[in-house]
Amino acid sequence: MIFQSITEHINNTPLIELKKIYKGKGQLFAKMEHIQPGGSVKDRAALQIIKDAYSDGRLVKNQPVIEQTSENMGAGLAVVCLAFANPFTAVMSIGNSPERVKIIKALGADVIFIPQADGEPGKVTGADISKAQEEAIEIAKKINAFYVDQFNNPSSVKAHYLNTGPELLSDLNNKLTAFVAIVGSGGTFIGTSRYLKEKSRSINCIAVEPENSAIIKTGVVKDSKHIIQGTGYGLIPPQWDNSLVDDIITISDEEASRTKELLGKEEGLFVGYSAGANVAAAIKHLEQVNRDNYCVATVLCDTGFKY
Repeated sequence: MIFQSITEHINNTPLIELKKIYKGKGQLFAKMEHIQPGGSVKDRAALQIIKDAYSDGRLVKNQPVIEQTSENMGAGLAVVCLAFANPFTAVMSIGNSPERVKIIKALGADVIFIPQADGEPGKVTGADISKAQEEAIEIAKKINAFYVDQFNNPSSVKAHYLNTGPELLSDLNNKLTAFVAIVGSGGTFIGTSRYLKEKSRSINCIAVEPENSAIIKTGVVKDSKHIIQGTGYGLIPPQWDNSLVDDIITISDEEASRTKELLGKEEGLFVGYSAGANVAAAIKHLEQVNRDNYCVATVLCDTGFKY
């Protein structure tokens, strides 16, 4: 296989069955988003957003692109914008890991750091994100840049409706019975679940939240600081759709960290904390259902090299 552009390597990631980490009834599959060019599932949204912006004239060649990000979207946009010849600047809370910053810079993008509002290093909160978002909007106005606005941009959802959902059903030969995904901006869960529900209402769609920042499930944020970066910001995503949700499972920092380690040591998958949370939640769901012929798919959101 020969690609003419790095963007051709986005989407169509393989599934891997997790037979070592889960040995109970049913089957557990994970979509290997950590091998995307930018190292995460956000590459899908980045590509769809830029393509759609070109299609309707909001973005032209050489015009700057700017976005607030915890890095995953930033790395995806860095890859895509480089291919489309648009200079990209990431506006980031200084609480994000240094590894994430290095990746964005290595992909040719600029980074602007914003002090944290109430978080701490390694634990970025919703208030931190809002502060970075305000700065990104102001910078975009000053330099006439295209502001991505991933939380509100419908292309973030569209990317998964057009690609992730269809890929799952195709690869699993329509045997999928449940989809599990953690919620950050919500694009992965909303877009994929919307497609799956249109094809079969019997497919269970399970959202995942950090235990102490489960605002969708409980309406309360006990502690907005947690290790599962890129998720659980203590706010309900603007494009959220409750009609897609069959259940919400919460995961503690300890569960996410332990499962992340097990994925590396037992399955050979070097992934991040959000992937650990997804797999931990998928296993919880499988154990609750405790049924043969039950097929669950989840997402390995990003690579462990980002932490």
